[in-house]
Parts: sequence; structure tokens; C-alpha cells
Amino acid sequence: MTDKPDQRPPHSSTQPHHGSLRDARPSQDLETNGRAAGIVSKGGARLDATSALMLVITSVIAAMAFFWPFFVVPSASLDGNSLSPFIFVVLLPVVIGIVVSQLSRGTIDPKSLAMLGVLTALGTLARPLGAGTAGIEFTFIPLILGGRVFGPVFGFLLGSTTLLTSAMLTGGVGPWLPFQMLAASFVSMGAGLLPRAKGWWEIALLAVYGSISTTLYGWLVDLSFWPFNVGLATELSYVAGAPILENLHRFMLFNLATSMAWNLGRAITTIITLALIGKPLLRILRRTNRKATFAPG
Repeated sequence: MTDKPDQRPPHSSTQPHHGSLRDARPSQDLETNGRAAGIVSKGGARLDATSALMLVITSVIAAMAFFWPFFVVPSASLDGNSLSPFIFVVLLPVVIGIVVSQLSRGTIDPKSLAMLGVLTALGTLARPLGAGTAGIEFTFIPLILGGRVFGPVFGFLLGSTTLLTSAMLTGGVGPWLPFQMLAASFVSMGAGLLPRAKGWWEIALLAVYGSISTTLYGWLVDLSFWPFNVGLATELSYVAGAPILENLHRFMLFNLATSMAWNLGRAITTIITLALIGKPLLRILRRTNRKATFAPG
């Protein structure tokens, strides 16, 4: 009797190809754990319902806080110093609530909070470098890049924590601080909502977004104190109850006369800095993101 030839293929199913499994599994684990950590960028970050609701409520309150001068009636009286504590009292629980919500749902982990602390420290240390001289500000670079890499929820938290800690470091605590925190949070959050891009197209996208968003940041902060810081008898003064277009015209004149140079300088600084160091910083942050999203424990 002759032996039957072995009919099994060279790589039988009884001998799994361990190399291919080792190659495929880490990337799957990184993606899965990155989503669980809630710090993966566009396409990976998850915005849970509780955090989304908090951000929507905060956005509505922010719109009311910034744009009330255009809708207030002539008899209404509101002082900027009395408005700021109200904004801060609303903003602080929102930030804490988002963190607690993300932690309880497992969409953010201690490693993400550690990265939040690192980027907050970078933004805080960057703020005194230019001290706002002629609009030279580097604080928005980590805000934009952090929001881009780690997502909108992370970006919102990063904007608030960075402006708060930097204000404490530089002695910039005042009635304007809650408005600065809100505006910076929206700048960083918006970077996490931008569409996908690669290479220099991504840098160009971030540069355009950075120039526009940082200019809007300046406008919003100006708008928060404009009704209280100009006299009543000038072409730049706020007139309670005046038509919206009239007050908008007055505000634009006020902004051109007092802040346009700073806003323009901030936009140019953001564009140049992102063009020079945006790509390597994005590479570092994304490499850190991948290393920080290994299996928990």
C-alpha cells in the first residue's frame, strides 16, 4: 500500500500566520483604544450626548454674553463687572461637567488628562513670550494644534484651562477673563471640527483657520467690554437700543481704531508660526497620541 500524498497547502489553516496577526493587531488596538480615550482627531473622536448638550448650552450662553449689546433695550442697564462672574459661574461647571462625563463614559482617560495638562502648560508658557505686543501671541499655536489632533471636546477644555492658568501666571485676571476663556475654547474646538487634510494642505487649512479664528477671538473680546469702555458722546460709543446695524457700524469703527493692529498681528503670527513648525509639531502630537492610546492599565 502506497502512502497518500499530503494534500495540505504549504500554509495550512492549522498553522496560523502569526506574523500577519502581529502586524495587524497593534493598529486595530490603537484605533480602538484611541476612540475609547476620546482623544483621536477628526474621524476618530467621539462627542457623547452629554458633552454635546453641555457645549450647545455653553454656545447659547456665550452668544448671549457676547452679542447682548445689539439686542438690549434702551432702559436696560448691565455692568460688565457684574456680567463676568455670571459667565465664569456658568463656564466652570461646564468644564468640570465635560471632564466628569468623559471620564465616567470612558471616552477620556487619565492619559488624556495628562496630555491636557502638558498642552495647557505649553500654552501658558507661550503667552508671556509676546505679551500681546503688536499682536505677537504664540498661545494659539498649541490650542489650534491640540484641538486638531485630539478633537473638539479636548480643544474646548484646552482653551479654557490655558487661558485660565496663563492669566494667573501673568496677572491677567479680571472681568475680561471669562470672555477670553470662552473665545479661546471655541478657537481650539473649531480646529477639531475641520475637515481632513494631509501634508502642506493641512498646514494651509490650519493657517487659514488660525488667521480667521484668532481675529474673531479679538473681535469677541473687544465686544465684551466695548459698551463700558468708551464714553457716551463719540462716534465709537455704544448706544443702547440703537438699530443693530448702527451699533455694528460703531463697533467696527471702535475695533479699527483700537484693536485692528493687534488682531492683524495675531493672525500673521499664527500663519507664520504654523508654516514654520506646524508639520513637526503635528507629527510629534500624533506620535504621542498613538503611544498614549495603548491598552488601559
